[in-house]
Amino acid sequence: MNIRMTCCSAAVLLAWLGVVSGAHAATGKLLLTGGVTSVDGAAGGGISPWALVGTYAAEGEVGFTAGASHLQAQDYSLGTYGVAAAFNNRWEASLSQQDLDASVATGLNALGFAVSPGAHIKVNTLGLKARLAGEAILDSDTWMPQLSAGVLFKETQAASIRPVLDFLGAKTEGAEVYVSAAKLLLKNSVLLNATLRYTNANQGGLLGFGSKAPGTDGMTLQPEFSIGYLLSKNLVLGAEYRANPNNLEALGRAAGLGSGLASDNWQDVFVAWAPSKHVSLTLAWADLGRVLPALTNGKNQNGFYVAVQIAQ
Repeated sequence: MNIRMTCCSAAVLLAWLGVVSGAHAATGKLLLTGGVTSVDGAAGGGISPWALVGTYAAEGEVGFTAGASHLQAQDYSLGTYGVAAAFNNRWEASLSQQDLDASVATGLNALGFAVSPGAHIKVNTLGLKARLAGEAILDSDTWMPQLSAGVLFKETQAASIRPVLDFLGAKTEGAEVYVSAAKLLLKNSVLLNATLRYTNANQGGLLGFGSKAPGTDGMTLQPEFSIGYLLSKNLVLGAEYRANPNNLEALGRAAGLGSGLASDNWQDVFVAWAPSKHVSLTLAWADLGRVLPALTNGKNQNGFYVAVQIAQ
């Protein structure tokens, strides 16, 4: 699949929906029950997609969101930009781009590579999600969760870092499939979400997909968990955990780098505020663990994450 062409086609589709639809989300769902724009573009938390369908579109409505976020860690910075459309509180399509400032990768030039100063890695993602069963608000007083499934088509643009990915045997295109279950406990002001992702992405795709032997190239199931506590009708406090494949570490050990290519799981603690259904702001402390620790003295990459989302 040519992901760049697919993303362009999806962008045209989203624009067309905005022109022809007269049923925009007006009242729709409760505040914050559409989630925010995740790092992959799908609606959810900051680092994990949720079973909730994005936007405030209820049955018979079309909704749209646009979001941007920035994470500043010790050795890297990551910006994410995305748009999404949802219909009938059942279907969601999203487009996003992650932009990683990987200037530290010039340290690889000592090994014979030619990484340009100020190098960036970008990941383009087309996401599709469908609600399969349940409805978080309507079923909040029953045992039934909302169940959704989604797919994320990703393309990594590594520019002068591409020869490094080739050396690692990491592909620059990949797809992830996930299923999610969300349970809204209105009486307790709590939202719970669990996601199971089938993936071989390295750092979410920022370092490509898979590895040559003795690394891991095949797809594995990785769990993700989120919890949110509603402090008021427009303010939620929460936390997330996302497990990631550790595909490259075995290759690094075989090359004499020890744990220099290790990858860790991600986690965050966040607060999201929605002064209206048109705007939400998120502030989080995110920990991405080690990202190419051979270049960063094994330091964990953590820092503040800020995000804004506009909804229509």
